[in-house]
Amino acid sequence: MTKPALTILLASPRGFCAGVDRAIEIVERALVKHGAPVYVRHEIVHNRFVVESLEQKGAIFVQELDEVPEGVPVIFSAHGVPKSVPEAAKARNLLYFDATCPLVSKVHREAERHEKDGRQVILIGHAGHPEVIGTMGQLNDSSIVLVETEQDAEDLLVPDPENLAYVTQTTLSVDDTASIIKILLRRFPNMMGPKQEDICYATTNRQEAVKAISAKCDALLVIGAPNSSNSKRLVEVAFKQGCEKAALVQRATDIQWDRLAGIKTLGITAGASAPEILVEEVIDAFREHFDVRIEEVNIRDEDVVFKVPKTLSDTTANKEIH
Repeated sequence: MTKPALTILLASPRGFCAGVDRAIEIVERALVKHGAPVYVRHEIVHNRFVVESLEQKGAIFVQELDEVPEGVPVIFSAHGVPKSVPEAAKARNLLYFDATCPLVSKVHREAERHEKDGRQVILIGHAGHPEVIGTMGQLNDSSIVLVETEQDAEDLLVPDPENLAYVTQTTLSVDDTASIIKILLRRFPNMMGPKQEDICYATTNRQEAVKAISAKCDALLVIGAPNSSNSKRLVEVAFKQGCEKAALVQRATDIQWDRLAGIKTLGITAGASAPEILVEEVIDAFREHFDVRIEEVNIRDEDVVFKVPKTLSDTTANKEIH
């Protein structure tokens, strides 16, 4: 029986960003240098495949620092942590490595600078996300307020409207964030913003790549985890571009084949914490059902690299996650 033809538009850039690469490498190098087990507070990045791969090498993932025994290294996730976490690690004399993405650290330093200068900080982000918890945990409670939606921006009340600054979560929808900032600037014209946009290059590039292919697709799959902010935003971007059959899948086993009956063109991308091996797995699954032709749509090349901490730079990681 002849398989139906399917064109796959493969968005590029997709998948791992420099911050994710660095975080995974920190865990792998720590395992090589210190041996198993190495403890990691929270998921190092939001992807079960990555977490399980590191668990097989000897990483143990915990929710809080008090679950880490004495005498073993602990690593903080790429999303960043409140100041109280490294302070608690120091109090226990734990050897710790901070895998916070440097672009998240940049937001932390911006927020601290504004607090030092006496400004109240408005953080645009999603409540409960580890990055938001980490950023808010850099400041005193009275110095920072969270805004999630356009309505929040309209309703926001602050004690000193003339003395404000804003920062953002790095993995937001570029368009939605711009709308929120527009409202805030209308209400608080003297509000200061970052010198460079806080939404990271990888989030922006992956959203632009989805925009480039969505209108041409009958369906679009984003490979990523349900707790991955940047992955969920990619699905939303596809919807807004008119691709009604946009969905998030973690693995090929999550594909809902009945929803894809009769499609001619499929878009595929991956969130910044999803490895390329999962993209290949999904494409292989489609080859079983369709006569596949792949067209890669590359909007931009990425060459960003972040260095690991100096204490681990003399260790060669055994990289197996791609």
